[in-house]
Amino acid sequence: MKTKFAASVLSALLYAQGLLGFAGLASVLLKDRAHAGEIASGSEMPSGPSLLLVR
Repeated sequence: MKTKFAASVLSALLYAQGLLGFAGLASVLLKDRAHAGEIASGSEMPSGPSLLLVR
C-alpha cells in the first residue's frame, strides 16, 4: 500500500515538474519572440523630432 502511494506521489511530482519545465520553455521562447518584435518595430520609427515636442 505504501509503495503504491509513494509511486503515485512520485509520478505526480514528475508530471508537475514536466509541466513547469514546459511552461518555462514556452515563456522563454515567447519572450524572445516578443523582444525581437520590439526591436523590429523600434527600428522602423522615424528619427526626426516628435510631433508632441514641436509646438
